[in-house]
Amino acid sequence: MRYFIVDDDMASRRMLEKVITEGELGIVVGKAESGVKALSSILSLQPDIVLIDLLMPGLDGIETMEQLKGQGFPGQFIMISQIVNKEMVEEAYEQGVEFFIHKPINRVEVQSILKKTAEKFRLQASLMAIRESLAHIGTTTQAPRPRSVKEVVLAILNDMGIIGEVGSDDIVMIIEILMSRRDKGAQLPPLKELYEAVARKIGNVDIAKESKAIEQRIRRTLLTAVNNLASLGVVDYTTAEFEYYAPRYFDFQEIRSRMKQIEENRHEPIKVKINSKKFIQVLYLETEDKFMQS
Repeated sequence: MRYFIVDDDMASRRMLEKVITEGELGIVVGKAESGVKALSSILSLQPDIVLIDLLMPGLDGIETMEQLKGQGFPGQFIMISQIVNKEMVEEAYEQGVEFFIHKPINRVEVQSILKKTAEKFRLQASLMAIRESLAHIGTTTQAPRPRSVKEVVLAILNDMGIIGEVGSDDIVMIIEILMSRRDKGAQLPPLKELYEAVARKIGNVDIAKESKAIEQRIRRTLLTAVNNLASLGVVDYTTAEFEYYAPRYFDFQEIRSRMKQIEENRHEPIKVKINSKKFIQVLYLETEDKFMQS
């Protein structure tokens, strides 16, 4: 991945570059201390991702994004901010910000966010390549090849912001297993059976031990999805992803409890009930529907 860093604080620029290079997350193709100085360089270098400070003299982060998009820049943006103002955050998301990195900069947070963004970027590039390939086929009597089950599932997980989480691969394998058993009826087998099936698919593992690990990985991934959707709901509950996924895939009361905690800026841990069976059942049904339509 190719990154460009825009921040009026030299220490922040150096820290971000260090995290990227030492973590082998990609290369930094350029840096600038202001939006004004960044415009021509970004348009010339065409980085994949721009890390941009929200508050800068001259052009702030949002204004810089607007100008870049207005001139046709297709890359993605990650906002860097020391303040969390609901209106500014909402405006940033409306302009296409993928994630926020909070100051003071935390290495673990930066690495996690950049990995998620890179995974999403690669998926979008893959989907675009497939669409372009199909477009070149033209109109024929032969129907286009269906998308893979994995592609359909990853697109859904991507909408919930969990495509790079530890349990995402386990979830994909579960849905692939369920799709291969469609002739055995629509009844969802016990989760324990599904976890064991995934463990056997992984191979060379203790089935019982790996099944427990799969269960925990999926629960952590779904908890991240709850946090992501709750955060979206706090910013704007009319967001398409929030309106669609929150009530279908989760117990909405749990989402609302997490939203309340975020709104009140409470940091103590909150217990969220994760209904893994409901999530997998809904994901399977939606995947089957989308896969059959493709």
